[in-house]
Amino acid sequence: MSTDDRFAKQRIAANLEEPVAEAGNLARKLGLSPYPVNYWIVDYDEMNELIAYGGFQNRYPHWRWGMQYDRQQKQSQFLGGKAFEIVNNDDPAHAFLQESNTLADQKAVITHVEAHGDFFANNEWFGLFADNPDAAGMLARHGETIREYMQDPDIARGDVEQFIDHVLCLEDNIDQHEPYSPVETVEERLEEIEGVDPEDQLENLDLSEEVKRQVFDEEWLEAQADDGENVTFPAEPEKDVLGFLRKHGKQYDESAERAVEMTDWQKDLLELLRREAYYFAPQKMTKVMNEGWAAYWESLMMTGERFAGDDEFVLYADHMAQVLGSPGLNPYKLGLELWEYVENTENRREVVERLLRVDGVSWRNFTDVVDFGEVQSLLEPPAWVTDVVGHLDDIDPEDPRVDADALAAARAGEFDVESYPWKVLTYDGMAQRHYSLLKPQFRGFLSRIGKSELERLSRYMFDDARYDSIEAALEDVDYTRGWERMREIRESHNDVTFLDEFLTQEFVDDNDYFTYEYTHASGDYRVTSTDHEDVKKKLMLQFTNFGKPTIVVEDGNYRNRNELLLAHQYNGVMLNTSKAIDVLKRVFELWGRPVSLLTIVKEFDDHDVEVARRRDREPEPREVGKRIEYDGENVVVNDVDWAAVEHLAATDIDYNTKPEEWL
Repeated sequence: MSTDDRFAKQRIAANLEEPVAEAGNLARKLGLSPYPVNYWIVDYDEMNELIAYGGFQNRYPHWRWGMQYDRQQKQSQFLGGKAFEIVNNDDPAHAFLQESNTLADQKAVITHVEAHGDFFANNEWFGLFADNPDAAGMLARHGETIREYMQDPDIARGDVEQFIDHVLCLEDNIDQHEPYSPVETVEERLEEIEGVDPEDQLENLDLSEEVKRQVFDEEWLEAQADDGENVTFPAEPEKDVLGFLRKHGKQYDESAERAVEMTDWQKDLLELLRREAYYFAPQKMTKVMNEGWAAYWESLMMTGERFAGDDEFVLYADHMAQVLGSPGLNPYKLGLELWEYVENTENRREVVERLLRVDGVSWRNFTDVVDFGEVQSLLEPPAWVTDVVGHLDDIDPEDPRVDADALAAARAGEFDVESYPWKVLTYDGMAQRHYSLLKPQFRGFLSRIGKSELERLSRYMFDDARYDSIEAALEDVDYTRGWERMREIRESHNDVTFLDEFLTQEFVDDNDYFTYEYTHASGDYRVTSTDHEDVKKKLMLQFTNFGKPTIVVEDGNYRNRNELLLAHQYNGVMLNTSKAIDVLKRVFELWGRPVSLLTIVKEFDDHDVEVARRRDREPEPREVGKRIEYDGENVVVNDVDWAAVEHLAATDIDYNTKPEEWL
């Protein structure tokens, strides 16, 4: 970095000191508890490099980073995309701001990052890896270790790079629902197979070590089983394929024409990359939740609290609209809409539960006797909550919605209350100031409640408090309930559970979601459903197991020959066979012996397709079991009996949303 560049970045950083400090204060005032964040100013090329590296400055040498850097650079150059920031999950977190950003963009990035920091610190899925991940240090150490292996004169750099390629093909084949733990160094591999203990038997024989080593080698020992039975392991299908290969894998020695132990550097490398896969897994599992969470609080701070200045507001709104309007499956848009829906439904429930306790109001007559216009008026906060500056001298410091110390400081002129009016309010005051049911876009949400929901709320409601009027009932409304519910969900959910629980028919109708399918009959795509269950199926398909096929280890002693049998847990979506074969070849390099994969495919009869096309209907596919095998030289694909794959077939989960009759 040149001296001029360094000075330029220092000037930018100096201008951002106040926004950074106040964004952190505002986030905590809103009830967020983020990791401390270190902010760094980087230029365009450095930002592209950081994005390629996954948000970290030091990674291991590999061609994948260069490929990702080139893709990011061309995306910015030719497609008009722009990277405003990148932040990583660490304590403290590190966020990188692009120096070419306007001040409005920098403020947006900072508020966005504070919300990400809160999500990283409080979501339990991130805690599965470690309470204090020290990710920057861990990844830097991994990079240094791999760099040393590449520089070792006894190890060919090409071999290291090729081994990394093999492992990276399987980086998502871990058990992301379990905490990370290093694989033990197991010498007792056979002890996992019940009834097999040939080593103990050999100890009872009077044989020299040389005879044991030459005749009864480790491969022979592993192939043995009690009473000649075909013994399999693991006892249950193993999702952590990388962990299984680290524990039991070998390499194929071409000169010896047999499997031999992996070298120490290979074992070490496999475990390092497996650890990284577990570190990055929560980010993949919570992309919609995390980005939606950050977009929600960023928007509230930038617009609701006018963190964007008057001269910055239009530019910010334009850039936010571009982010939310990006085509395809947009995690920012979907996540933001879901979080707003969660907040609105919880706030609506709070209000309705109060109203159902009013004498003369029941779930049956609710919509007839409740004046929703009057309810909206009664929920409006007092004028001093929305206009702190205009009522500064009238605010009661004893009110629980007021921060008495901050109010005194504001009256004494110790801070700019026009820029930071929120400092005068407590968390309770902020919740009432930003109550979602009073926002213009959500003013009809309360009145849209259906009879079925009213009945459900009434059924499980305790009559522990009764009110003689609607006014009295609404005085007891808890304005923080929506935010509190959001924080509860943020702690425990991932994208799959989030979508499963909160994507309702009301949400789908409000936000115009639908499904579409490819039709064999017409050879094009058609809208198939607006039912929320169908929309949910399609979305969950893209988030379950990171949107990748779920592959498990079924047998590490397949055919009683130490071959590896993998299985595809079929969910109605077929594997890409050519890609599956490529991955099997990589797995062979990590197993050292023949590998097989069981899966299910859909086959269509040409005659049935033609008949269906004429009748404008979809043909019925036939599901067939397949076994793909690779022995180091040849690939063989065979049909298998349905009994061999029946346990892999989808049962109650089916991602097909095609109606039986096309209209």
